[in-house]
Amino acid sequence: MSDRGSGDEQVQAQRQLLPPPEQELATKVLQIQSKRFYLDVKQNRRGRFIKVAEVGPAGRKSRLLLAMSTALELRDHLTVFSEIYASLGPPNPDNLPEDGKLKSELMIKENRRYYLDLKENSRGRFLRISQTITQGGPRSQIAIPAQGMIEFRDALTDLLEEFGTDDGTTFGFKGVLPEARHMRVENKNFYFDVGQNSRGIFMRISEVKNNFRTAITIPEKSWSRFRDTFTEYVDKMKDLTEPSNEGGK
Repeated sequence: MSDRGSGDEQVQAQRQLLPPPEQELATKVLQIQSKRFYLDVKQNRRGRFIKVAEVGPAGRKSRLLLAMSTALELRDHLTVFSEIYASLGPPNPDNLPEDGKLKSELMIKENRRYYLDLKENSRGRFLRISQTITQGGPRSQIAIPAQGMIEFRDALTDLLEEFGTDDGTTFGFKGVLPEARHMRVENKNFYFDVGQNSRGIFMRISEVKNNFRTAITIPEKSWSRFRDTFTEYVDKMKDLTEPSNEGGK
């Protein structure tokens, strides 16, 4: 009995040492030509970052991870690349660049390198963003159709304005925020994510049904008012739906 109890305590202690699960703070979805892009702001114990996922027509996914400061640098590069693209004339299939590259840039963030290549081939012009890790590992990349660079840049700008450009959790509250919660009601999924930005702590409630997603953000100072309002409606509906006890006999 004592050995088993000791083993259970060790397992619990190990679980407490594990980092908390990632919290999803916001999502933007972009449809650019035949591709769909998901820009997810996430947070874990190491800080805040943006995960970019590209989903092609066949459902194939490619992903990149961007620190918030890296996303800011990418946003600025996208402005420059967009201006270059706008200055180009119509594509000429008979006069393509030798290596397909029209402009290239390199971003470095700790152990990650990001290669930005504005390219042109027989199918058109696009921006390829490749991510590599210096210690080795798989290379990941996404390709944004050139016509969608402005839309992609604007989506990044919106997320950076809301969540800031700092990579770490350097806001006023230093404790561990509550873990994310999930609730399924009939054919809908609801996600409750607590996050933090320069304006304070908030809760994002997301409703997901098939490919449809919508969300609201509630500042922490308003939680008690929302709770009281929900409680009031619950009590009123309970009074309306429960049979009256008066005159029942």
